[in-house]
Amino acid sequence: MAYDADAIVIGAGLAGLVATAELVGAGRSVILLDQEPEQSLGGQAHWSFGGMFLVDSPEQRRLRVKDSRDLALQDWLGTAGFDRDEDHWPRKWAEAYVDFAAGEKRSWLRERGVRFFPVVGWAERGGYGASGHGNSVPRFHITWGTGPGVVEPFERAVREGVAKGLVTFRFRHRVTALGTTAGAVDTVTGEVLEPSDAARGTASSRATAGSFTLRAQAVIVTSGGIGGNHDLVRAQWPARLGTPPATMLSGVPAHVDGLMLGITEEAGAHHINRDRMWHYTEGIQNWDPIWARHGIRILPGPSSLWFDARGRRLPVPLFPGFDTLGTLEHITHSGHDHTWFVLNRRIIGKEFALSGSEQNPDLTGKSVRGVIDRARADVPGPVQAFMDNGADFVVEKDLASLVRGMNALTGEPLIDEAELRREIVARDREVANPFTKDLQITAVRGARAYLGDKLIRTVAPHRVLDPGAGPLIAVRLRVLTRKSLGGLETDLSSRVLRADGTPLPGVYAAGEAAGFGGGGMHGYRSLEGTFLGGCVFSGRAAGRAAAEAVA
Repeated sequence: MAYDADAIVIGAGLAGLVATAELVGAGRSVILLDQEPEQSLGGQAHWSFGGMFLVDSPEQRRLRVKDSRDLALQDWLGTAGFDRDEDHWPRKWAEAYVDFAAGEKRSWLRERGVRFFPVVGWAERGGYGASGHGNSVPRFHITWGTGPGVVEPFERAVREGVAKGLVTFRFRHRVTALGTTAGAVDTVTGEVLEPSDAARGTASSRATAGSFTLRAQAVIVTSGGIGGNHDLVRAQWPARLGTPPATMLSGVPAHVDGLMLGITEEAGAHHINRDRMWHYTEGIQNWDPIWARHGIRILPGPSSLWFDARGRRLPVPLFPGFDTLGTLEHITHSGHDHTWFVLNRRIIGKEFALSGSEQNPDLTGKSVRGVIDRARADVPGPVQAFMDNGADFVVEKDLASLVRGMNALTGEPLIDEAELRREIVARDREVANPFTKDLQITAVRGARAYLGDKLIRTVAPHRVLDPGAGPLIAVRLRVLTRKSLGGLETDLSSRVLRADGTPLPGVYAAGEAAGFGGGGMHGYRSLEGTFLGGCVFSGRAAGRAAAEAVA
């Protein structure tokens, strides 16, 4: 039986585009499948903020940030917490990825036209010991053009492959099984879904219009994770993270369903670390949603006061931007699904950014004028739109009115005004002099020692209840599903492995489907800015290995 192509790539997100581009560069023929219509090409990467983890970059050095491969690896391993027998390949991928981030990653991306915003962000700051979780220094490099700016060069390379006759797009093709010949996976079968004009990210029809069978020497699985499938998220939710919230927002569209992971597992793949996952705790309902339960993540500076549902301040070091999963674990053991940021207009104007390409039109559109206007604005336009229209925002001139609004929003009198006032006044007293026992204030002052934070991300310490900094703002936060940190186990060539550690012939995996490499290179936690880069790195490895295998 003849082959239809040298390779079949399942999933047209960033990892799939990178793998296909590498195959095309090697002169191989590729069929690129995706269950969504062509308008969703690029997958989740299109919607992302475009953050990239880089080590010892020129952008860091210009901001007087001293970084190194050894420091980055120390941070990565302290964050990952590898502690399982099946972490053999994830650890090797972690080490290889840090080498990539400290080595050729930036130059390789720049060769393809990717550029970076000059101010480096400081995500996941940790707050524990030197060998524990968190980034010791700022490493979050924002792509000029955000997510679409990352996707564009690889989409361009793939479309050039189409023009050369090397790539065939097969959109609306949903894979249901992988088949073998002589022990090697070489057959992909599934359903052809009816055509759809659904806009990017919106729900598309699942009505079938036929079936398909395709054959190739290599099959690369780049189908993404499980974040849009809340039933699967709950089924894989680990006991260590407490009880999964009764209601969650979705940081990804419903088509991020994780079903291809089970299909590959049925073909013999080893799916590991499925209980490791990455969900955000600063989710707010999108006032202008694109997909069902569409949530947006706040990228906060360190100054907002974080309270649980009953108005108790979260413990040290669960400050905004410090420890995502530590905060998630605290929330899920609290008995409530939501928490609150309490802040004022001065803080929100400088410290709130919203994740997502559509929430950052200046950066996404590569508009220098837009960036300047944002910096000059009292409150950035997208943030002001949430203040005006968002269901999770309460804006009032005084604390008593704010508390009434908070309780009205949740429908329960959970917040006691006197207790909340006591917490805020106590914190405000600590700002009055250069000494403090409040470690969040210490963290804010430490952040402002970094030029990038001082310029655009961290407001000068001041009293939250200062009338001149008002009005007061409360933001209800909920858990936002996002990434799978586990996945299909792969070696450093992205070959999918069986449970006995041997390769499953003919199958490769990359991106979130492979836990961004190895079946979980992040371990238990992420340092942020590592998801897009993980798709690029593992997609490149899979494409190169498959190209060599089918030569």
